[in-house]
Amino acid sequence: MQDKDAHMAEEIATLAGGCFWCTEAVYQNLKGVKAVESGYIGGMLPDPTYEQVCSGATGHAEAIRITYDPAVIGYGDLLDIFFATHDPTTLNRQGNDVGTQYRSAIFPHSPEHAAEARAGIERAQADWANPIVTAIEPDAPWYPAEDYHQKYWERVGDRNPYCMAVIPPKLAKLRKGFAERIEAS
Repeated sequence: MQDKDAHMAEEIATLAGGCFWCTEAVYQNLKGVKAVESGYIGGMLPDPTYEQVCSGATGHAEAIRITYDPAVIGYGDLLDIFFATHDPTTLNRQGNDVGTQYRSAIFPHSPEHAAEARAGIERAQADWANPIVTAIEPDAPWYPAEDYHQKYWERVGDRNPYCMAVIPPKLAKLRKGFAERIEAS
């Protein structure tokens, strides 16, 4: 007979906080995070391409889907990191990335996650002078981004000037506020 606890529980969190290369880099080395996949969610067109999403015409957000062990890192912790490492106060924009595809949004996968998302926004508001505009959107079909977008920072980010401008400050905020959550390398 198999011990049911031998198989760890896994849950999914889907977050949109601007460029998925930049949000993926924040989550890939956290304790309890098993996988981070870049993709598209929240739009009308089935199976969109990167070019279609970048046009802003499909309604999709660039997002990440995080597979995690809730016994190691909670959904609320993932949300706190999300709010600390992107600007949730700019509508349809992160830095120079402008358009609905770069919106700040949470796509809860359960009523419990929706309640935690609302609580996370309330907690985070204390750290921001401007109102948080992060939307809580209904779960929707997920479309993985093309292979060349996966693990982008890990593979080529340090050779991309855009990534070098955006990602190191996010990682510094992560180390400053959540050092105990980062896997030792």
